[in-house]
Amino acid sequence: MVISMEVVLRNLTKRFPSRDRKNHEDVIAVNDFNFEIPDGKLIGLLGPSGCGKSTTLNLISGLQKPTSGRIFFGEDDVTELPPENRGIGLVFQNYALYPHLTVKQNILFPLENLKGKDKLTKAEMLDKAMEAAKLVQIDELMDRKPKELSGGQQQRVAIARALVKMPKVLLLDEPLSNLDARLRLQTREEIRRIQRETKITTIFVTHDQEEAMSISDMIVVMKEGIVQQIGKPQEVYDSPANLFVAKFLGTPPVNVFEGQVKGGRLLIGEEDVMEAGEVPDQEVYVGIRPEGFRLQEDGEFSCKLNRVEVMGRDISMVSENKASLNSTIRAIIGTENEINMDQYKENTSVRFHLLPHKVFLFHKETEERIYFGER
Repeated sequence: MVISMEVVLRNLTKRFPSRDRKNHEDVIAVNDFNFEIPDGKLIGLLGPSGCGKSTTLNLISGLQKPTSGRIFFGEDDVTELPPENRGIGLVFQNYALYPHLTVKQNILFPLENLKGKDKLTKAEMLDKAMEAAKLVQIDELMDRKPKELSGGQQQRVAIARALVKMPKVLLLDEPLSNLDARLRLQTREEIRRIQRETKITTIFVTHDQEEAMSISDMIVVMKEGIVQQIGKPQEVYDSPANLFVAKFLGTPPVNVFEGQVKGGRLLIGEEDVMEAGEVPDQEVYVGIRPEGFRLQEDGEFSCKLNRVEVMGRDISMVSENKASLNSTIRAIIGTENEINMDQYKENTSVRFHLLPHKVFLFHKETEERIYFGER
């Protein structure tokens, strides 16, 4: 029986005393975080190192106490509850397995510590351990020690150990960071499969935006302890709230230019590239996704071509523009366009038409989004 749980964070703040002898101001790791994590969903907490995502997870788990704010699991206020009474499963980056115990003993360990009405018979514990092992597909490895397992297998044991008590909330702290690229891809797909099968409310912390976007129902983008944007992964990618979010999401990253709005038109450098709706005249930052360029001989935007990279299904045109804040500009051109790339030589000019829904404007000082056209 699955008992998943809505998690509600209200004005959650965590301050740490400063260790800087010259600056005695507290460090705010999480700043007034408000969010309702829906029952049975997988939420990705995403951001660069030091943004407060792991601290948020530690507050939810009870490993750290908030400076202010409340945490609710369903209707229950768990802010003061110790971790063992919150009904959570926790998976760390470093697996944290007991090296002297077998896979079976590692998975059984949380069940052996149950007391009172929750205490199980040996047969019941073995059944639950086998069920968890089958769920993560390690049921044939039960008699091995951790040192006899690959990194991916060890991570599966850690996940099985977290799941064996069927927690109300599953917390994953950078669980894939120690795996190689191929194994990371495989394991993140497994985590998504397991979460869908168990329907346990899951919070997944990562700095890898591709990882978060590929498996999360919703993502929370954080910077310096402050939530920047919350939404479905594709919606956040397609409509970033500010320049930080636009730059953080996307591979290759968004291309950023200095531009200006003048008389209802958007200019990048000296070139008039598109309508800007009713945006007042001002200097702006212009973000253009790599897939927002279309090769076109009479295109309104020009760049100096550096090189062409053919990458199987896509062609990447790497170029320069004086107004660009990136060292190079990447435009992704689909190979289905049947373009003869031999005609494009290095250091020659190429022209693009820009797709309006892939172009974002940002305020020059606040870096907040300026909407033009349809929002």
